[in-house]
Amino acid sequence: MRPTVLLFDIDGTLIDSGGAGRRSMERAFERVIGRADACAHFSFDGMTDRAIVRSGLDASGERVDEPAIDRVLGAYLEALAAEVAASTGYTTHPGVDLVLDRAAAHSHIALGLGTGNVRDGARIKLDRARLFDRFSFGGFGCDAEDRAAILAAGARRGAEQLRRDLHDCRVVVIGDTPKDVAAALAIGAESLAVATGRFVPGELGRAGATFVCDNLLSPGAFAMLFPDA
Repeated sequence: MRPTVLLFDIDGTLIDSGGAGRRSMERAFERVIGRADACAHFSFDGMTDRAIVRSGLDASGERVDEPAIDRVLGAYLEALAAEVAASTGYTTHPGVDLVLDRAAAHSHIALGLGTGNVRDGARIKLDRARLFDRFSFGGFGCDAEDRAAILAAGARRGAEQLRRDLHDCRVVVIGDTPKDVAAALAIGAESLAVATGRFVPGELGRAGATFVCDNLLSPGAFAMLFPDA
């Protein structure tokens, strides 16, 4: 069985936070720069946390540097815990638990995250569904601002967990946006695109996804993820 690294996106792929992420970012910007509308002009889909903050600061005419980004992210994480806990729209997408159970049953599979969320934000979002501890490593928004670099970091950690050279491993990115697909292509990985977010199957297919499905329970999804199982 070929050693395999699975890297899961979070928002729109594993869970939907019911808008908790955007509300938390609005609260953070209001607290730090006095403007809750800093990000009103753009979608967060496929963006990394640091890229969101950078865009919000720039759109507001604020100084954009690492300390400023860190201040907003600190306020964001403080708001996020309360917003996720209170969110009435929080859901886990179909098939997530079944896929994670199947992956965990195989020693040749390393199960990780590949997400634009900073690590603490990922933990907050996934802990409500008791999912964060099911992933032993990941590439996170605190590793890099570029999504491809984040996935590359996750892939390296997955190969290390398997004690194999990365070049010997199959890497599969599971995500819900064209940006997830593009980042997978950039690092030479396969991608399973799920239409559980804002994008329809046709858009994900045109982006170059290896396999597109409505959700992880769709026919063919398991076969694509676990061809040797």
